[in-house]
Amino acid sequence: MEIILKETIDTLGREGDIVKVKPGYARNFLIPKKKAVLVNKSTLAQLKQEQDAIKARIATAKEKAEMLAAQIQKVTLEIAKKAGDENRIFGSVTSGDIADALAKAGVTVDKRVILLSEPIKALGEYKVTIKAGYQKNVELTVQVIAEVAGDQA
Repeated sequence: MEIILKETIDTLGREGDIVKVKPGYARNFLIPKKKAVLVNKSTLAQLKQEQDAIKARIATAKEKAEMLAAQIQKVTLEIAKKAGDENRIFGSVTSGDIADALAKAGVTVDKRVILLSEPIKALGEYKVTIKAGYQKNVELTVQVIAEVAGDQA
């Protein structure tokens, strides 16, 4: 089934793209959630009219992603956790912890865009990938350090 995307979906394509999907996916998810419309003469005509607006929105999203990526690249996070033997920490560092630390550093991101394959459970330096937006991923350096006795983190 051919549909026109009304918004960018990572697994399918960008806003305004005409893509083929399984009929059930289109009928049960994409069309009811207003993420896509069926391809026909009227929707194709409407798509042609909206091409300039779509390009402008994509350019804006790309610009925002570049700005966010530049902000993230300037930051190196230090997260203090209580540590035990063999540099293992009590608990773990999750994407929520990283999002909170970024917010304190002045960069606001949703914890869902932090791509952490598994929680960090040991002291050390880690590279964490963050989806900045519009097909832009950024690597962030996270240093997990031992908490000093007087710290409250």
